[in-house]
Amino acid sequence: MKQESDSFQFEHTTEWESAGVGVIRQIMAYNKNMMMVKVKFETGAEGAPHTHPHTQATYVVSGIFEFTVGGETEIVRAGDGVYMRSGILHSCKCIETGILIDTFTPMREDFIK
Repeated sequence: MKQESDSFQFEHTTEWESAGVGVIRQIMAYNKNMMMVKVKFETGAEGAPHTHPHTQATYVVSGIFEFTVGGETEIVRAGDGVYMRSGILHSCKCIETGILIDTFTPMREDFIK
């Protein structure tokens, strides 16, 4: 497994991979301490409730999403952010097709092939 990304990541050459029904992602920059991932959701697609040991911060590039974090639900739109501490139960539903930028610390080793 590669432990660090190249210095530059270009959308047109970075592979998209399936991350569930109606969801695809591009693994962008990462090292053992952090990771940035671009995620595209189609309207109605969901990120099922889950937890992980990583701290996560998400930035909404476009679209409208309903996020539930630790039992609290909010609607977020372009320009908004969501913070998920390590181990907290969280999920999302895409209300309007959009793109999220997820950042994790430490890196999500399970995302790297």
